[in-house]
Amino acid sequence: METRPLGRTGLSVSALCLGTMTFGEQNTQAEGFAQLDLARDHGVTFLDAAEMYPVAPRAETQGRTEEIVGAWLADRGGRDRVVLASKVAGPGGMEWIRGTGRRLDRANILAAVDGSLKRLKTDYIDLYYLHWPDRPTNFFGRLGYSHRPEAESIALEESLAALQDCVTAGKIRHVGLSNETPWGLMRTVHLAESRGLPRPACIQNPYNLLNRSFEIGLAECAIREEVGLCAYSPLGFGTLSGKYLGDQRPAGARLTLFPERYGRYVKPRGVAATEAYVAIARRHGLDPAQMALAWVTSRSFTTSTIIGATSLEQLRSNLGSADLTLSDDVVAEIETVHEGNPNPCP
Repeated sequence: METRPLGRTGLSVSALCLGTMTFGEQNTQAEGFAQLDLARDHGVTFLDAAEMYPVAPRAETQGRTEEIVGAWLADRGGRDRVVLASKVAGPGGMEWIRGTGRRLDRANILAAVDGSLKRLKTDYIDLYYLHWPDRPTNFFGRLGYSHRPEAESIALEESLAALQDCVTAGKIRHVGLSNETPWGLMRTVHLAESRGLPRPACIQNPYNLLNRSFEIGLAECAIREEVGLCAYSPLGFGTLSGKYLGDQRPAGARLTLFPERYGRYVKPRGVAATEAYVAIARRHGLDPAQMALAWVTSRSFTTSTIIGATSLEQLRSNLGSADLTLSDDVVAEIETVHEGNPNPCP
């Protein structure tokens, strides 16, 4: 599998990254091991986890994803051949993670890193993300921005200083941002350059055929500052596979199990766009999911596309997208659909 530079870190990562957030909820440990083995055998060297996983988040399962990944690393070995990523949860809800005062302050970050290291059974984490901003801003599907100067938030300087201490201690190697805005990314780069704080290696934001909002501002930042995108939800919660069209709800699928949490990509405009993209794939003899993944991976600002699955069959198909090069005709048809129905599910 193709590998790509992880920002300016000197590390390289596979063009596809295995997302593990189903481990411990939709997937058992044995199933997680099987997915990790298959991904490794196909050249995936990049693994993504978070302290709040699995999803949907629950007190009873929190941290289980990292435990499964850690058990696999301990059993299979080869830690030095894997780029391992995890994340610290930002403020809001999930009181079972360090209580109601959870913020991206020094105490919380240090505690989160130590907890992840223990669950992952490792001495260091290669890439550690701020999972979402501490300040109120537009993320998780919110595009409109309403400034709230009175809202308390932890300054990026404090969060980055705590992460720098973790780097100095050898607990993490590099830092990433997630669900960030152009201002947040550029502010972090500025603090790195002016104060010697950690420079972001990448940014993990949603990006797919139904949600191309990353292109508005962030794409230029990513290219010019060498802070590439690690794209999550590249299939829009699986909708771009076409499996939910016609109001289908397959047994065990995320939208079937958690409809109240994952309805973002099945709104009317989203369904119309999905039908159009699936039709493009069918006309050209392509698998719709592979087409959607290959398109994300081919973008000039993409470092890695985070794939996830609940079955080995799904995972094999997703891994196959790494070998797919989309023709100019397919790309042109995709752009035509986008122009007529842009960003239906931001």
